[in-house]
Amino acid sequence: MVVQLKTENKSLYDTDYNLWVLETVKRIENHDFNSVDWENLIEEVLDLSKRDKRKLESLLMRLIEHLLKLGYWETEKERNKSHWKGEIRNFRLQIKRLLQDSPSLKLYLRDIVEECYQNSRNIVCDKSQLPLHTFPKNPIASLEQILDENWLP
Repeated sequence: MVVQLKTENKSLYDTDYNLWVLETVKRIENHDFNSVDWENLIEEVLDLSKRDKRKLESLLMRLIEHLLKLGYWETEKERNKSHWKGEIRNFRLQIKRLLQDSPSLKLYLRDIVEECYQNSRNIVCDKSQLPLHTFPKNPIASLEQILDENWLP
C-alpha cells in the first residue's frame, strides 16, 4: 500500500505539480502523514532556500551594477542617473524585504558580496564598453554601505 502511494505521489509530482502541492497540503492538514510524498516535499522545502539565495545574489549584482554605472560611467551619467538611482532604490528595497523575511540570509550576502562585485564589474564593463580598469578591482564599498539607502558613490 505504501509503495503504491509513493508511486502515485511521484507520478503526480511529475505530471501535475500544482495538484501535487494541493494534495500534499491536504494530506498534511489531515495528518495523513503516511501518504505524503516526503522525498519530493523535502526537496521542495530545501529548494525554497536556494531560490531565496539565488534571488538575493541576483538583486545584489544588479544593485552593484547600477552603483558602478552611477559612479563611473561618466558619458551616460547625466542622461541616466535618475533611472539608475531609481533602480538602486528598488534593488535595495527588494533586498531589505527578503532580509526581513529571512535575517539569516545576511550572512549569505557577506559570503557572496566579493564574487557579486566582480561579476557586476564585468557586466558593467560589457554594457558600458569601458575598459575593465575603469571600475575599481576591489569593491567600492562595504556591504553595509551598498545596502544603505542614503549612500551613493
